[in-house]
Amino acid sequence: MKKTNITPDVFAVGAQDNTLELFENLYRLPNGISYNSYLIADEKMAVMDTVDKRCTDEWLANLKAALGDRKPDYLVISHMEPDHAASIETLVAEYPDIRLVGNAKTFILCKQFFGTDFADRAVTVKEGDTLELGSHTLRFYLAPMVHWPEVMVSYESSERLLFSADAFGKFGTPDTKEDWTDEARRYYFNIVGKYGKPVQGLLKKVQGLDIKTICPLHGPVLTGDLAPYLNAYDLWSSYRPEKSGVVVAHASIYGHTAEAARYLVDKLEAAGETVVTHDLVREEHAKVLSDAFCYDRLVLLSPTYNGEIFPPMDHFVRLLKEKNYQNRTVGIVENGSWGPMAGQCIEKICSGMLQITLCEPRVTIRSAMTPENKTQLDELAAALKK
Repeated sequence: MKKTNITPDVFAVGAQDNTLELFENLYRLPNGISYNSYLIADEKMAVMDTVDKRCTDEWLANLKAALGDRKPDYLVISHMEPDHAASIETLVAEYPDIRLVGNAKTFILCKQFFGTDFADRAVTVKEGDTLELGSHTLRFYLAPMVHWPEVMVSYESSERLLFSADAFGKFGTPDTKEDWTDEARRYYFNIVGKYGKPVQGLLKKVQGLDIKTICPLHGPVLTGDLAPYLNAYDLWSSYRPEKSGVVVAHASIYGHTAEAARYLVDKLEAAGETVVTHDLVREEHAKVLSDAFCYDRLVLLSPTYNGEIFPPMDHFVRLLKEKNYQNRTVGIVENGSWGPMAGQCIEKICSGMLQITLCEPRVTIRSAMTPENKTQLDELAAALKK
């Protein structure tokens, strides 16, 4: 990613990584990831965040090209996670007079990561404080737990720019030719999604601002009609379903549970339902999680394994709970040759989730499907129909 103009005085100077396989060592990156950093050029020069250490050299070259013969006066630290803050020490070494702008929690984390809180150069800001750069003014809004406790966003009033930290980010590099929503949704629910209430709090803080452009720390700069992005975040953070449809997620050992899943899918599709099917043994759970939050109904089909849930399904159901899955209808199909327990175990985990409606009947298969099981699956399909 080279230096690009967002406005005549604001530049994108970040870097992109097309070689990283797993974001946070968890999430697949088929189209890479960007680490966004920005420069506001005014009487005072402000750098907005650094980048992951994998891209320090590229980022520093981009920054120097944008600075020309000038030096940066400030580094604004929106988020201390290493994919955005790992290059702080490099920047300070390169420009010893630079001052670091953050909130009190920012500098606590600096101490933890770097062994110093940069007290000799720290500018500590609070909610609503401003930083004058000349014709540009930054106002800071704290956004704790979106998705770390020190996160803050910055609003530049003269050009109506919101520097939104990890909010409104997405997987994939900005030059990837794809719709924003799918990879932004996968990013949101896996990275930020547990923290719906804090996201709602941030949306309330910025709803009165006149925002022309959103500058996130991952993905493209958002311009034009911002309503779809703001509406998506409001929808996602309130845990309301985005679409009507059924996600059928199965995990199978010898194929019998997968066969039941195919039977149920055929019945649902024949009834006119939109159905999305996932094999939890082979597919990335981050994508399945994104779809589970996207649609209003979910069916989980699992064999029993050692008196519990088959591990791929067990991981997925616990992931749902961890990410605050709620406001959905869930159907359960279990399989067990001598002691079927998977359904009971899944139901117990679901009982700890908010506003989950368990759809009857809970179907129990003993080894292979019987005509009676098919009748039960027909009843489950009918009960799931909207």
